[in-house]
Formats: sequence, structure tokens, C-alpha cells
Amino acid sequence: MTSVSSTSASSASATSTPSAEQQGALPLAGIRVIELSHMVMGPTCGMILGDLGAEVIKVEPPRGDGTRRLLGTGAGFFRTFNRNKKSVALDLDTEAGLAALHKLVDTADVFVENFKPGRMASLGLDYASLRERNPRLIYVSHKGFLNGPYEHRLALDEVVQMMAGLAYMTGPVGRPLRAGSSVNDIMGGMFGAIGVLAALHERHTSGRGKEVQSALFENCVLLSAQHMQQFAATGVPAAPMPERISAWAVYDVFRLANDEQMFIAATGDGQWRALCAILGRADLLADPRLATNNDRVLAREWLLQTLGETLSRFEGAALVPLFERDHIPFASITKPEDLFDDPHLNESGGLARLTLDDGSETAMPLLPISMDGARLQPRSPIAKIGEHTADVLRGLGYDEAQITALGGGVAQVPREAA
Repeated sequence: MTSVSSTSASSASATSTPSAEQQGALPLAGIRVIELSHMVMGPTCGMILGDLGAEVIKVEPPRGDGTRRLLGTGAGFFRTFNRNKKSVALDLDTEAGLAALHKLVDTADVFVENFKPGRMASLGLDYASLRERNPRLIYVSHKGFLNGPYEHRLALDEVVQMMAGLAYMTGPVGRPLRAGSSVNDIMGGMFGAIGVLAALHERHTSGRGKEVQSALFENCVLLSAQHMQQFAATGVPAAPMPERISAWAVYDVFRLANDEQMFIAATGDGQWRALCAILGRADLLADPRLATNNDRVLAREWLLQTLGETLSRFEGAALVPLFERDHIPFASITKPEDLFDDPHLNESGGLARLTLDDGSETAMPLLPISMDGARLQPRSPIAKIGEHTADVLRGLGYDEAQITALGGGVAQVPREAA
């Protein structure tokens, strides 16, 4: 089964945007990454490095990463964050499986992990142990907390959003709400990848690897830093977003005709004049109570009400070209499933066809960067469990009997609840 409509599927495959690979060698070509991670944070780091051209070998248990079998809100995790990776299936609870992983690490430039505190040390896979085997290894850990009083706590994206002020700022007073995506897991993986890139650059001169740590809590504190500094600068605590006093009078979601919703902003006087002209509200331009943005902020309650009454007579399709022409910030309220058919994503090459491990295809958002105008593409299907075990082990010198003893083949695991 595919996750895209015929329209978006054809658009995603027909884009004329060249891939970075078509334009030449990818930036991390020749770098080998061993990824021992699950869920979102570690896999995001591996995906970024893989998209940039590294050979990423994901080491999974014989039944596969449990993330493959998640349902509900986790159903999209594995396919989203595990492209451009090989899969090697090893049982790390056996001496032979652990020995194979150690041999693999000896060939690696980067090791990625995101397991609970103490798990890697119990397997002899902590940084101190692996550095003895491979001094050039860059070891990146994705944790709940950096070193300090909280470092032994387990954390989830939702936990740190509550701890670091993000949930407080997102919901109305008394109703903290987590953001609607795994923002800290994804950004934590991104910061892990940034640390890897910095360590790889330093290794050119030092010749040695480095331990990199990225953490959910500190990531979320960075997201809240602007609100911390708002308080430091003004002495007034930042109000949750639904209760905030906006710096701009027109900066809100309005209900249009046919019950459509649209966010509209006018952050400068030119945008304010253009908005009034589009809506036929010359009376507001002539009102001395609305002469400046600060005047309009003070009149915001009644101003938004009268603008809302006017906007309720307009259809979004009629406003879009006028707002584009006059450079007025706006956005229709979009559901995630609508993005498969987004014209900008499809025509700009922001979605690419990705073959999944069951042979179906979907349109997948790419990393939000281009290099010399090229987007970083999926280069191979999502790997089946253990699909590359035999090939990788052969490269380590294992013979066929040893590979068979280690279970070196492609496992077929049903999609069921973990």
C-alpha cells in the first residue's frame, strides 16, 4: 500500500531538481557510521549523516528494531528516520554477536547510540572501551540529559517539554501542551549530527576521535531561551502563546468564508496599508486610533473583531494571490496529510519517492537544505531486517559458515504491536 495520492506520487517522481549525488560525490562519501539506536533521536542523526553520503550501518537485533512494529503515533517513525541505511542483524546478548559488532566498530569513523544510561557500558560499548580499540572513532550519544544531577533520569520528548518550559508556552494557562511533533528528538538528532561534523573536521588535524553528546532537555531549554531572555530583559514573565501580548496587532488566525481558517499577519505599516486596501477597509486607515503598530496593539481586541467580520466574507483562494502580490504573511491551516499534495513541495523537489521495506512506495520529505541547488535524495530502499548482514560480515573476513551461525540473512518480521 502506498501513502501518496496518484497526483503527489507523480509530482514527486517527476521533479526536475537534480540530486546532490547526480552533481558529484556527496560530502560524507567514504565515512562509515555504525548506528545502534532506535525510536527517533539516534535514527535522525544517522539519517542526516546518511543523506550527506556516509555509509550508515544500522545494527538491529534479530527481530529488528522494535520501532519497525510501532502503531499509532509511532507508525511513521521507522520509515521517516531510517533511509539511506544498511541493516545488519546481530544478537548482542551472545558472545559471537558482540564480537562481530566490535569488529565492525574497528572499521568505523562514527558510532551512534541512544540507549538508556549504563546500557552501552554493560555491553562494553561505551566510549572509553571503544576508544581503546579505535582511537579515531567519533562516538555520539543521544541522551535525556547532559552530565549533571538529572543525567541518570530517563527522558522522553514529552518529559523535557514539560520540564523546559515549552509545554507551558504552547498551551493556555493551566493546560500545558506538548508540541505536535517530536521536536526535541528530531532536533537532538540534528545537534548530534552537527557535533559529528565538527569532530570529523577536527580529526583532520588531531588524528583522534571525540565523544559527542546531545540531550533532549538541553535541546528544549534552547527552544525556551528566547522566553528566558524576554524575562531577563523586561522583568515580566513570558505568557503562554495563547495568552501572549503580541508585538503586532494583526498576527492571528481568522475564519474566512466556508469555515476556512487562515493565519494573517501585518507586521509593518506597509503591510497594514496593503491589507486594508485588499479588504476595502479605508475607514481603518483613516482611524487615528490605528495610526501606528503600537496604537493598533492597544486597540487589538476590537480591531481583530472588526477585521474578522470583514474576512469572514472572503474566500481563501481569492486572498492568496493578493497577499502574495503585496507581501503579506499568511498561511492556510494545513493538516499533515495535505502536504503530500502541496504544490511547492512537489514542484521544488521537496518530496522524493522512497521505497519501503515491504516494497511499497511513499513520498517522503527531504532534509530542508540544498547544496549547489541540489536536494539530498534517498539512494536505496528502507532496508529489510538484516538485509546487509552477510555482505557486511564478509567485508570483515567472516566465511559463509560463520555468517550462517550468526544468522546472517534477511529476517521477515510481521508488523505487530511491540
